[in-house]
Parts: sequence; structure tokens; C-alpha cells
Amino acid sequence: MSEKIFITVEVWIKSSLENVWHHLLSPDSITKWNAASPDWHTPRATVDLRVGGKFLSRMEARDGSMGFDFIGTFTSVDPMHGYEYSMEDGRTVMVTLADTPEGIHVREVFQAENQNPPELQRAGWQAILDNFKKFAESGN
Repeated sequence: MSEKIFITVEVWIKSSLENVWHHLLSPDSITKWNAASPDWHTPRATVDLRVGGKFLSRMEARDGSMGFDFIGTFTSVDPMHGYEYSMEDGRTVMVTLADTPEGIHVREVFQAENQNPPELQRAGWQAILDNFKKFAESGN
């Protein structure tokens, strides 16, 4: 059995904590920012924000060549502070928010999968979080 590797990505967002929390978990907002590159998008998202609740983000290549459902189950929810979830394959993710002088600090710590190199996974998750930062700071 391989060793569990955890990867951290983070951003500081110049916005209110309420705005960041809302856009991070609003299905309508998720469809606008959830992509690692411009050739991908999330046409559909659902969120049932409660312990035991599920979320789904349908991620697809814009040209229709491929897509997948990113699904998780919330295992912990602390409004305005963070949440944790388990992905379908059992890997875990912890998301925390903190109001700092530099802005709202959003930090995600996720368990790496075994298919792709950790640095590639980190880059993809960081790109999505960077897109979220741009969206949350854009005044939406």
C-alpha cells in the first residue's frame, strides 16, 4: 500500500469573508470559476452543505471530448471557517478560511491520488483556486 501524500494549495482574496464563503459553495458561482484551464468548464454543480450532504461538479472539456463528475460527501461543516469532505475514492480534502490582514486566506489540503505526479495535481488544484480568487475579487 502506498504512503498517503497530502498537497496544500492556497490563496489570499481581497473580499469579505461572507462573499468568499458564498461563492466557494454556491452552485451558480461554481459553474463560473471551477476550471483548471480555459479549455475546461463546469456546466453544472449541486451542493448540499451539511454533514453527510453531497456535492457534484460536472467538469467537461469545452470541445465535448471528455468530462467527469467530481463528487464528494461533506464530513465536517463550520460555516465561514471551513469544511471537509471525502471524495468517492475515499481521499479526503480539508478547506479552511481565515480573515487576515492580507485578505481572506483560503487553504485546501487534499490527499493525492496515485495516477498523476503530485506536482501536476498541485498545479491543477492551484489553477482552480486561482480562478476562484479572480472570480471572488471581481465584484460578483
